[in-house]
Order: sequence, then C-alpha cells, then structure tokens
Amino acid sequence: MTNPLTLNDYQKYAERTSGAGGDGEHRLIVSALGLAGEAGEFANKVKKMTAHGHPLDVDKLGEELGDVMWYVAEAASACGLDLGDIGTDNVEKLRQRYPDGFSEERSRDRED
Repeated sequence: MTNPLTLNDYQKYAERTSGAGGDGEHRLIVSALGLAGEAGEFANKVKKMTAHGHPLDVDKLGEELGDVMWYVAEAASACGLDLGDIGTDNVEKLRQRYPDGFSEERSRDRED
C-alpha cells in the first residue's frame, strides 16, 4: 500500500486476520499475551544489538513493531475501543503533561 492507513483503518484490516483469540475476554487475554510476547521479541533484538554486538536491522525491528501493532489493535477491538480514539486521547494527555514538549523537570515533578 502506498497511502498511509489511519489507525482505525489499520484496526479494520488487522481484524480481518483475527480469529485465534475468539471473542470477549478470551480475545483480550490472547491479545495481551501476544502483545507481551511480540514486545519481548522486539526488546530481545535491541538487547542483542546492544549487548551482543549484532548489527542494527531496522527491517527486522519494523517487522516486530508491526506484530506489536497487530496485537494492540486486537486488544483495542477486544475492549470495543477504536485505535484512532486511543491515539487522540494519548496525544491530548501528552499535550497536557508536556505543553512545550518533553522536559525532564516536568517529568520528575508530575503527579501520576
């Protein structure tokens, strides 16, 4: 695809390949476990690059990030949430937290 997808479009495409997770709570559990596994694979590649001297392979990292995105989309769908809304809400939270962009001082002094 040459045109970038919106987050909601991505979620719809990802849902076409869903199925192993079933529905409802089971789908949420499978997506959470899959997300943890794929994030671990991404982290392991970065660890090997950092600690074992493996070369940076952005294509492989991109593949792992794509897998992470798929499970994020599955988790959102299992919760009845739209990725676009999640992204919008997160950007707004970050704008409020860091109105002038990230700063270490605001990070240290903020309340959770």
